[in-house]
Amino acid sequence: MRKFTSMLIVTMVAMIALVACSSDKGESGSTTGTDNVNFKVGMMIDSGTIDDKSFNQGTWEGILAYTKDHKGVKGQHVQPNGETTADYLSAADNLMMAGNNVIIAPGFKFEEAITELQTANPEVSFVILDGEPATMAENTTAIYFAEHEAGFLAGVAAALQSQTGKVGFIGGMKIPAVERFGWGYLAGVAYANKNYATNVEVVDYQYQGTFYDVQGGQMMAGGMYDKGIDIIFSAAAAVGNGVINEAKARTEAGDKVYVIGVDVDQYDEGLMNDGSSVVLTSAIKRIDVAVYDTLKAYGEGNFPGGQIITMDAKTNGVGLPETNPNLTTDTQAKVDETLAEIQSGALVVPVTGEELDTFLSEVGYQANTINYK
Repeated sequence: MRKFTSMLIVTMVAMIALVACSSDKGESGSTTGTDNVNFKVGMMIDSGTIDDKSFNQGTWEGILAYTKDHKGVKGQHVQPNGETTADYLSAADNLMMAGNNVIIAPGFKFEEAITELQTANPEVSFVILDGEPATMAENTTAIYFAEHEAGFLAGVAAALQSQTGKVGFIGGMKIPAVERFGWGYLAGVAYANKNYATNVEVVDYQYQGTFYDVQGGQMMAGGMYDKGIDIIFSAAAAVGNGVINEAKARTEAGDKVYVIGVDVDQYDEGLMNDGSSVVLTSAIKRIDVAVYDTLKAYGEGNFPGGQIITMDAKTNGVGLPETNPNLTTDTQAKVDETLAEIQSGALVVPVTGEELDTFLSEVGYQANTINYK
């Protein structure tokens, strides 16, 4: 897959107005809709489940929001029997046999399948998130997110809120999107040390290796908290549920530890009996908005076929939630300040390992104790 920096970056305002069209939406991101739109949309589930509180769920929520606003549109999802290209092709065939006009595939693992499907089925429109086919066809659109920018804001927040001066990162599989989250997080901590007088270190940085091993995530988190880490950023889908479970158990036992969620606002997933949450904030990707507005474009006859789109901070496609109950007023103000710098272009967040090396050197941060590449 081509490097993130070499993509054709298409702004949301110019193309399908992803996110920007929220001016005609309510708080839920929905429009008033029309009843004369009629088509079917099917989703193939990536590793994990439809209710993973992360990437799959965010995709499905975007579909549900659109079908709610457009009564003539029907949505469904299927769980492939496995994670091979043949499994994905079979799942897509089932969706197309059911009459689905649009097929949405959340994840890079679907790249080979979409490459085949788009050519064999020119009458069907395909949407792939966090990936792209080998050759873009006119009936396919690929949507990426600037995860490094969301991770950067999470890193700034973690540095400002850490009480022990030690924070950690747990990734799922070592894939480009997860790497960008982690690199951005590390850069954000380093930036806060330089610009906001914090003194925080990322002392543990690991990949669990899957997106579904909840118990493995909990064990890994336990090891990090034992080292004195008080905030863990988990970019690991369902594995992150295990991290949250461990944070809850420790907090209920008297410790004060937190988790930073990923992809969607996971604050509610960290709620405990006393009404407080162990989720400090979340590095979000507006997956639901990306899906909703792509379906909106399709319904209006403006499907962005053949395009590679990137949702970033400038288009409000990534960031932190609007409401962060566990962030102090000062932290929120500094995060907002940092976000404004990114959106204006004054602050460029490193997107590759090489760029991160340069960035850390420029701000004087030493990361010799962890393997972030």
